[in-house]
Amino acid sequence: MRILLWHVHGSWTTAFVQGPHTYVVPVTRDRGPDGLGRARTWDWPGSVVEVPPERLRDEHIDVVVLQRPHELGLVDRWLGRRPPLVYLEHNAPHGDVPDTRHPAAGIPGATLVHVTHFNRLMWDAGPTPSTVIEHGIVDPGPLWTGELERAAVAVNEPLRRGRTTGTDLLPVFAEAAPLDVFGMGTDGLAGRLGIPAGRCRSHELTQAVLHTQMARRRVYVHPVRWTSLGLSLLEAMHLGMPVVALATTEVTEAVPPTAGVVSNKIDELTGAVRDFLADPLHARTAGEAARAAALARYGLNRFLDDWERLLKEVAR
Repeated sequence: MRILLWHVHGSWTTAFVQGPHTYVVPVTRDRGPDGLGRARTWDWPGSVVEVPPERLRDEHIDVVVLQRPHELGLVDRWLGRRPPLVYLEHNAPHGDVPDTRHPAAGIPGATLVHVTHFNRLMWDAGPTPSTVIEHGIVDPGPLWTGELERAAVAVNEPLRRGRTTGTDLLPVFAEAAPLDVFGMGTDGLAGRLGIPAGRCRSHELTQAVLHTQMARRRVYVHPVRWTSLGLSLLEAMHLGMPVVALATTEVTEAVPPTAGVVSNKIDELTGAVRDFLADPLHARTAGEAARAAALARYGLNRFLDDWERLLKEVAR
């Protein structure tokens, strides 16, 4: 099939485009939000092709995967027709939860796909058929060494996102372990939060080196309060990192007790961080359990098989 989708979420799309189809991504001259084209920092196969908006009317498209509310208008304007539609929702709802109406509710013929069961439960989809296809990860391999007695955190724009991503909790975790925070918009984070520089370092790395650097840290800390299930958490588990995470949204489903500590008790979480730093063997054992759980539930083959079934059904 030829599938039209916008480059919105690089990590998720990297897994999606490993399938057997041709993936058409719009590209504009400025490579703005509606025309980013192919990824520059992820490894995408040649089956991902860039097409300018003015040429889309001449393209054969079997299915459109929408990810943002305004993209339906782009489909109408750029294609002049509506192929079968899938609306992929990456996020948990914000606002009047659990009464938040989903943008896809009522779109004729659309199928709504959530990435977690929690998200499906929280969004009001109205009459639109909805289902769940859980994340899949391109396995980076068991890279964990834990050689650095530091904790890794991965989050983009933590200052802007604030309490949503648990940014206010970082000073507390920094007392338990020196932190390395990986992600975009992390520069100057320690100073803004009042954390001594040595206890919190910021890193904006390319995807090619991110996993190797994260895996050198002893433990992965996931302080997120309210987002969808973070791909960074699942990637850390694939790396073989032990996990310390808030028991929010879908985390309790993704992280088994043997893989780390999941709790909403801050003292319990910080204590777990200290324990992992002090005991490398304990960290290794939990990390191995985390990797096994992630491969079993969030492996790439299962993800692609689930999408293959849905795409065939929608296209039919």
